[in-house]
Amino acid sequence: MLNFETRIGPDFGADAPVYPAAGVPEWYRDAKLGFFVHWGLYSVPAWGTPHDGRGVPTEDAYAHHQYAEWYGNTVRIAGSPTWQRHQDVYGTGTSYEDLADRWDASTFDADAFVGSLVSAGARYVIPTTKHHEGFCLWDTETTAFNAARRGPRRDLIREFHDATRAAGAKFGVYFSGALDWHVSDFPPIESDTDLFRYRRNDERFSRYSAAQLEELVERFSPDILWNDIDWPDGGKGRDEFAVAALLERYLERVPSGVVNDRWGVPYHGFLTREYTHVEDIVESPWESTRGLGFSFGYNEAEGPEHSLSGDALVRLLVDVVSKNGNLLINVGPRADGSIPELQAASMSAMGRWLEVNGDAVYGTRPWLRAGDRIGAPASYTANGGDVFVHAIDPAAGELRLPSELAGAGRVTWLGAGDAAVESSSAGATVSIPEALRGEPIAVARVTP
Repeated sequence: MLNFETRIGPDFGADAPVYPAAGVPEWYRDAKLGFFVHWGLYSVPAWGTPHDGRGVPTEDAYAHHQYAEWYGNTVRIAGSPTWQRHQDVYGTGTSYEDLADRWDASTFDADAFVGSLVSAGARYVIPTTKHHEGFCLWDTETTAFNAARRGPRRDLIREFHDATRAAGAKFGVYFSGALDWHVSDFPPIESDTDLFRYRRNDERFSRYSAAQLEELVERFSPDILWNDIDWPDGGKGRDEFAVAALLERYLERVPSGVVNDRWGVPYHGFLTREYTHVEDIVESPWESTRGLGFSFGYNEAEGPEHSLSGDALVRLLVDVVSKNGNLLINVGPRADGSIPELQAASMSAMGRWLEVNGDAVYGTRPWLRAGDRIGAPASYTANGGDVFVHAIDPAAGELRLPSELAGAGRVTWLGAGDAAVESSSAGATVSIPEALRGEPIAVARVTP
């Protein structure tokens, strides 16, 4: 997947804009776990090419796009599986945008929905306010192509905002800054090159994007601004509607706010890594993001073989946190706002694990290294003087402590009490309690 922090053109030379002071607040670094919510017009067809693990040739990747939220682009690629399915299901006379009037969200309960995310361990929630197709989920004054005037006939972002604040979690907004197919007239994107070629960079569109982002900031004061796939070049200079000025005003309004790295300018808060395994500790605060399956938007073609189990989700969370990252895991609801059972089961499993082991995740920082893979594998996190040793294979029955912790004053198992340390010429080991051997990860707190 693409990394965005190095995409920083155009070069303005001596006339380059001045950006606000960069920084990532401690609350964000402490939070560790957030939930993306990809819910939009694409949730009506709810389809993308199922990922079979083998991949497709690079030149066919966009025609066989695994992301259901890209349906509005993929359906325009003649002969693609999405194009064919659209003809079969909706006929040739129904456009993608026509599906807006088929979106029924009448049973959606924002409080219950956000409650399930918080129960799963979320400390922040980021719904998609506008994805690349340009359909806005709030009652915007900039376009009639929005959920308050068509389809749901509701200000869904207002409902998400109110429910998230009431639940005591931080609230963020996802916004597609540079791609908006509703107000553009380009061929479909069929390559990574097209991704940056087929987009508007004119001043009028830059003002349009800025006006939408300003609405979101003024109405919701989001704790996180999560922009996607760059910003129009016409809005990167010194103008009052350009990125530098927008971010300055945002941070004046929300001093503890934070932004990501996908603005296409030489400024960012945290780094993002999408469907990417990071090998070791990253010194800069970063965020891993992916869906519970191979799509962000709900893809009804996916089954259990495409989805993270609860155990796999817990292990992903620990791996990311041990490397100085946050995990932004995505839930993709059905069009009616219900969470598919596969996703709900994994979310619930993670929530149960965090109820017992949250001290080893929230508020922690990396230890001397992310983990060890010699012998029984382990990952490490630290908080204050305590080091948390995450036994990745509890069924092994025994955990060897790293040499730096061999003389610890006390070792306790989260959820199971004190542990007896046995020392030998091979090092210090602790027995994993029977009650924890079926867990995805067992955690020992080591106190000097």
